[in-house]
Amino acid sequence: MRVASNGRFAPRELAGTEKVWPADLVLLALGFLGPERGGLLDELGVKLDARGNVEAGPDKRTSVPGVFAAGDMRRGQSLVVWAIAEGRECAREVDAHLSGRPSLLAARAQSRSDVALA
Repeated sequence: MRVASNGRFAPRELAGTEKVWPADLVLLALGFLGPERGGLLDELGVKLDARGNVEAGPDKRTSVPGVFAAGDMRRGQSLVVWAIAEGRECAREVDAHLSGRPSLLAARAQSRSDVALA
């Protein structure tokens, strides 16, 4: 890792280090500066809140049917435990949306003790 003239780390590719992992779905959790403008959110017409985060209700649904948001995308930069908890909640809501019935994930989550966030 090298340091750029502005004092920040400047990662660079290392030839020959590429890897390919087969996957049906990939979710990335990276350092977050806010939802990216001019991309998919704008194309879909997803509403943003006054702070520039994706606006979503308690059920994690955005203003666009079938589009959900959780974690930093919805709350803004926060603690990873909040992102994990919201990711689990969002997964239950997506499961219910896709299956057309109450999520089986919700029943399972209620049967075990999750980390309480105060």
